[in-house]
Amino acid sequence: MTEPPNRDSSATQHLVMVGMTGAGKSSVGRMLAERLGQEWLDTDQEIERRTCLSVREIFTAEGEPGFRLIESGVLESLLAHEQSSVISTGGGIVLAKSNRELLRNPAHRVVWLMADPKLLLERVQMGMHRPLLDTDPEGTLTRMWAERESLYREVADVIVSVDHRSVTEVVEAVLR
Repeated sequence: MTEPPNRDSSATQHLVMVGMTGAGKSSVGRMLAERLGQEWLDTDQEIERRTCLSVREIFTAEGEPGFRLIESGVLESLLAHEQSSVISTGGGIVLAKSNRELLRNPAHRVVWLMADPKLLLERVQMGMHRPLLDTDPEGTLTRMWAERESLYREVADVIVSVDHRSVTEVVEAVLR
């Protein structure tokens, strides 16, 4: 685990999981919330609840720009909750500058779950809800990594590698 020295986390309100698709943000977030006795929130689930559409259906109807607009509104509302919570975000949450600014608020502790792209490829090939990976998953993940790596680093208070670790081991690393 690497901890950048840029922010004081003593006033943490929300623990926010960021990282590439397939890094385990939902699994880790769910277990962290249980361990901490906090509510677990997931941006993709909240988007689907609010719109009554799946992420795939939103991408089909609105395209990525439409989805990202909805995603930004959901992130802002979840971070505005007064009760401390654990929030799992979608892999592209860091693409919008406004989202990165929200995540850099010292009231939130942002954990980047970093995974080797080969591991991500293995994991995402099992899932069906990732519309950006429909064609050429390997090439797309490589491009996404190149585009997003510095953005994850920009918002992260803590960086935790998920490579060769179980969900429980990742949760323990986050809690240290």
